Amino acid sequence: MSVYSHTLNSLTGESLALSQFQGQALLLFNSASHCGFTPQLAQFEYLQKQYACQGLQIIGFPCNQFKQQKPDSNQEISEFCQINYGVSFLMTEKIEVNGPHTHPLWRELKAARPGVLGTQRIKWNFTKFLVAPDGSIVKRAAPYTSPLKLINDIERLLSQIKP
Repeated sequence: MSVYSHTLNSLTGESLALSQFQGQALLLFNSASHCGFTPQLAQFEYLQKQYACQGLQIIGFPCNQFKQQKPDSNQEISEFCQINYGVSFLMTEKIEVNGPHTHPLWRELKAARPGVLGTQRIKWNFTKFLVAPDGSIVKRAAPYTSPLKLINDIERLLSQIKP
């Protein structure tokens, strides 16, 4: 399978085919509204404003699997992200990133870039994956890693985009 073969639903319920982003760099992460890492949303928004026009697509995936820190409805998630962080990047409906109901995209991400000691399990909210314009999954970053620490990696990926 390819990252681009997956389809998800946005927070508004619209179908979101990742194939539309083929040839772009992707920054994917699982999110929560009631987490100590939630302020990272402002950093993701900064990256969105700085690099979207160069071919970076950021997508957040709300997940309620870690101490129920994302219990909100899709509407509440959208309002929270917009009001508190001015989020303009894409957010999907809630998904699962671990267990028997793991979304197939996240199964693929974890298999391609396992975590510490080779574990595929997502340990917490705000685990990040960078996907190159060719669809290869090139990096996994821990929840505590600031999105801004990925700028060099993002710029390297953006330099691969063909005009």
